[in-house]
Amino acid sequence: MVNDTVSDMLTRIRNANLAKHQIVQVPATKMTRNIVKVLQEEGFIYTFEEIENDSRKYLLISLKYKGKNKLPIITSLKRISKPGLRVYANYKELPKVLGGIGIAIISTSKGVMTDRHARNVGLGGEVLCYIW
Repeated sequence: MVNDTVSDMLTRIRNANLAKHQIVQVPATKMTRNIVKVLQEEGFIYTFEEIENDSRKYLLISLKYKGKNKLPIITSLKRISKPGLRVYANYKELPKVLGGIGIAIISTSKGVMTDRHARNVGLGGEVLCYIW
């Protein structure tokens, strides 16, 4: 059993990107489902769907590439808040990833959202990861 499902999901996506796979399968939890939803809204992945296999739920994530050489849209994924060291920020201190090119995924009281959206709503929360 994996203790940190978010970190596991990010690692699976990172590895699938490096191997240029079209789809990647990750265990489905509320948190991973919400993070993948944000990735789809921001245009980092095509689609995702939930499947059930032997009473376990999984997310099938369809990755996005550009050009003839299949360069991945997701350049890097970095986990910030870990189970051993949680990182929180209020809306005034929310980080800008690469000057606004990338996104920080924030877990707020109103759900999982990007740093840009959290700043507009005026919410802070746990900084889960950076993606660019």
